[in-house]
Amino acid sequence: MLRTIAIGALLAGAALPLAAQNAAGAPAPAPAAPAPAPTVPLPAALSAEQMPAIPLALAESARPYLEARGAGFAGWDPNTRAVLITTRFGNVSQLHRVAQPMGARIQLSFEAEPVSGTYAPVRGDVILVAKDRGGDEYFQLHTLKDGRLTLLTDGKSRNQPGAWSNDGTLIGFSSTRRNGMDSDLYVMDPRDPASARMLYESKGGGWAIIGFTLDKSAAYVADYNSVQNVDLYRLDLASGALIPIGDPRAEIAYGGARVGPDGTLWVTSDAGSDFQRLGRLDPGTGKFTPVTSETWDVDGFDISADGRTIAYEVNEAGSDRLRILDVGTGKVTKVDALPAGQIGGLAFAPWGEIGFSFSSAKSAADVWSLDPKTMALTRWTRSETGGLDAGLNVEPRIVTTKSFDGLEVSGLLYLPDPAKFPGKRPLIVSVHGGPEGQSTAGFLGRGNYYLNELGIGLFYPNVRGSTGYGKTFVSLDNGPFKREDSVKDMAALIDAVRKDPAVDAARVGLTGGSYGGYMCYAAAVQLKDRLTATQCTVAISNFVSFLENTNPYRRDLRRVEYGDERDPKQRAKLTEISPLTRVNEIAKPMFVITGANDPRVPKSEADQMVAAIRARGGEAWHLVAADEGHGFAKKANSDYAFLAQLVFWKKHLLGE
Repeated sequence: MLRTIAIGALLAGAALPLAAQNAAGAPAPAPAAPAPAPTVPLPAALSAEQMPAIPLALAESARPYLEARGAGFAGWDPNTRAVLITTRFGNVSQLHRVAQPMGARIQLSFEAEPVSGTYAPVRGDVILVAKDRGGDEYFQLHTLKDGRLTLLTDGKSRNQPGAWSNDGTLIGFSSTRRNGMDSDLYVMDPRDPASARMLYESKGGGWAIIGFTLDKSAAYVADYNSVQNVDLYRLDLASGALIPIGDPRAEIAYGGARVGPDGTLWVTSDAGSDFQRLGRLDPGTGKFTPVTSETWDVDGFDISADGRTIAYEVNEAGSDRLRILDVGTGKVTKVDALPAGQIGGLAFAPWGEIGFSFSSAKSAADVWSLDPKTMALTRWTRSETGGLDAGLNVEPRIVTTKSFDGLEVSGLLYLPDPAKFPGKRPLIVSVHGGPEGQSTAGFLGRGNYYLNELGIGLFYPNVRGSTGYGKTFVSLDNGPFKREDSVKDMAALIDAVRKDPAVDAARVGLTGGSYGGYMCYAAAVQLKDRLTATQCTVAISNFVSFLENTNPYRRDLRRVEYGDERDPKQRAKLTEISPLTRVNEIAKPMFVITGANDPRVPKSEADQMVAAIRARGGEAWHLVAADEGHGFAKKANSDYAFLAQLVFWKKHLLGE
């Protein structure tokens, strides 16, 4: 057909096609440039500054890893024995109901933003939901029915759900509605939004209701001052009188809290120990009586409806282990059927079954239950992993070394299969946030692409200031004068893994987010001789400007950790240790990722670092999401960010 049209046009006297002109003796044109390779469209909410387009072929290669999902346990429906879960089938995680083990995941919420929620205890007639806008963390409380949300709070302030009363009639919550800064304490029957009333006008952003007495005459209240210092109180609901439980001047940390069916207040606490233990707390005297003795933190627990059994999880060097306590006899039974991994959301059903979520290196997060009488495990969900066999994923090994002052520090090292990737391989060091956090042995998700497809190892350090290693360890980086000791820990751990025979010491990159992002900036300055490039996400570049611009409800909490910029001596030290102060020493390429709505680390922290690097002629990619906050929660955005990171690391670690 094309040939017929060309001949017809020639006979009609039309202009000669190029091929005919060449045959007639006209000069031959230069060869046509090859068509550009197709690229991945940039999502509408993202802006990509001074960074290359992403080849579509790379997205196709990584697609199975991008399509993995997980499920989180959100509670039991006491009326139907179904479970409430969070999982994602669209762009963000939503609430779903699963009526029976391995049953269909029936979607209940249909929001454009991620949501979390829980059933009211005992009654199960209400699902309480928390949701923010674009990652701004100004959460509003709602009830969910027939796929629609009914607003319970003012739509403007930051509202954090606390504990339910044991009978499910009241929910405690904190709100900044009074002045936008302090977390005042409220109580409400969510069936009647007009019932909401303030119980206590607080000062500070760390207040929460953690339980109610059985007669609902009082609430138990926590004031979180720092990871090492949490004060507990008894709050009279009628008078608003606040009575301390124990001595508020004592530096004691409390974790979880539950009120047993007999009214006993159970908590986790590091009182008298370097680790969080489970025990009874006397609200009158403040005396803590531990019932566990593990030399690791008890991270979470719940009590059966009859009060006879407690399920709790122990964090053993970054892996959670489930334990069952017979309250009457004190006997502890280990649940050994679960491999090393991560446990979350422990909750007893009224009929005695224990629900929880679980993930491991070889298993995406899914919902399980345990019968404490028979120790039988039941799997409720099997989340898709993009068609990939998660059983082939690499498991980590623990690397330990001594830091500059003799302190032992450790991290988790994942290395690619040497049969597929022989010889020394490049490595990415990934630093957790917090700093009161911990890198743990869970499912890496899309991170497995580095190991399985690119042959790039991954190392997750736990420097001083990390949780999980006792209250002494977590305090060793406090304040501006100790802050850089954690950077020295990171240097010692990087040196240790660079000596591994499977690691190419000349091809090591580093990434981190939030506080890990500060560590990323600091590494770009202080450890540049050990690194080829850095990728820093929602990162602190200047401690003074960070403290002055972080959301007001967080400011005092962060001053306890980092230092007080209002004090001249501390301000000078904070300025000295800020990576922005030494930006002229950054000599390697950097990729910065930012959420424009971040209430914790404002976008300005990234803007000033990127501008300073570029002003010196340095390489600084910058990816900004207009509809995200402290991290990317929307799949379209997080997919693009991940693919952009692959481009960055392929260039700087693999030379592609």
